[in-house]
Amino acid sequence: MNESAEIVVGDRPFTVRRTARWADCDPGGVVYAGCYTEYLLGAAMHFLRAVRGVPIEVSPEIDLPCRHMALTFHAPMVPDDVVDIQLRVAELREHTFDIVVEERLASGRLAFDGVFAPICILKGSSFEKAAIPAALRQALQRHSSESLR
Repeated sequence: MNESAEIVVGDRPFTVRRTARWADCDPGGVVYAGCYTEYLLGAAMHFLRAVRGVPIEVSPEIDLPCRHMALTFHAPMVPDDVVDIQLRVAELREHTFDIVVEERLASGRLAFDGVFAPICILKGSSFEKAAIPAALRQALQRHSSESLR
């Protein structure tokens, strides 16, 4: 039995290994569609913590709530399936950026792909957007699609 449902296994490209649990499945033994969102968000949080090199906060003044998220399903998962979730930065804008995600089964088959796009906001504000801090932008560029080629 695995000690953890997910663990970071690679930096470039950033990769999180996840094991599907029985608790993630319907009575027929197929992972619920809603769990894929949890898988994407869990991997994205590992990525953001690693990129910033500090706990989940970018800075004392900035938060990173989700602005957009999308998933496309390609193959079902069952209990004990082990998947690798690879993340890379596809686009950096002024206030937001896209983290593109691909989840592959051990066979190499694509289980899902998607995007998670956080937005920088001023902490304590009424969701007032802020520019991506320079240090975060620099760290994200290291994981951009172009830098991984």
